[in-house]
Amino acid sequence: MSGSPARPQDDGALDRFTRTAEIATTDVIRTYSTSFGLASRLLGRRHRQHVRNIYAMVRIADEIVDGVAAEAGLDGSAQAAALDAYIAETHRSMRSGYSSDLILHAFARTALECGIGEELTQPFFDSMRADIAADAAFTAHDADSHERYVYGSAQVVGLMCLRVFLRDETRTDAELATLDHGARQLGSAFQNVNFLRDLADDTERLHRGYLGGSARLTDADRDAWVQTVFGELADARASIPLLPKDARAAVRSALFLFAALTHRVAKTPAAELYRRRVRVPDPIKAALAARAVVITALERDR
Repeated sequence: MSGSPARPQDDGALDRFTRTAEIATTDVIRTYSTSFGLASRLLGRRHRQHVRNIYAMVRIADEIVDGVAAEAGLDGSAQAAALDAYIAETHRSMRSGYSSDLILHAFARTALECGIGEELTQPFFDSMRADIAADAAFTAHDADSHERYVYGSAQVVGLMCLRVFLRDETRTDAELATLDHGARQLGSAFQNVNFLRDLADDTERLHRGYLGGSARLTDADRDAWVQTVFGELADARASIPLLPKDARAAVRSALFLFAALTHRVAKTPAAELYRRRVRVPDPIKAALAARAVVITALERDR
């Protein structure tokens, strides 16, 4: 394709560098998320590394604004500068297909191959920038800012993964609309249930109110958000049969896991959510993944 970087020669210097970059992104997902690490292993080989590359890029950006930079001694303005440098290098590497930063190099190769552009990465970075505060003041999201934040921080990540899954596929316009909606809803469900389970850390350490502004959530508020998440998961579930078969088990596994997490959140008093993080035990995660594999194996290929 005109304007695209040349494909690396097998065993050439760029090929070796790219493989090294992919090892780095795999290590990021293994270190930071057992849940997504497990789900990514269920993806077909043609998708697996691309999704890991996406996860690693967004995880590093998230760490810049969620405490790592602050622990390193960077104040709000220095954190903003670090994020701006990361954004600039991400977008530069997406145009050239190369970065000296291993994580961004891997992501750039995925972006070029799968058609991920700045229309998806810029909203993500806008949400990351919204998390940086120059002081310790409490950041309270209202309904509008919550919607913008969730779109950028989570829904576009779902759309990036969808670009990976569909890069060699053909779908009708109606099917694409359903898939886009499902990807966005799944990302939104993941983010909203994580807001619920992370109430303690978000409130006490990060001084952020993603769900209830500056007010503490009541049990009734928790119930309303739980119903929102279950509705988003239902929309996402309806789109799974339109995915290529070698992506369905992984997406189902992630959906099952977050549905189980949401059920646990629903049974936890709101006051308790401000004291501890709800989690799903590893044996249950493994059982849910196995269930997703079995269901997918029984389906017909598209």
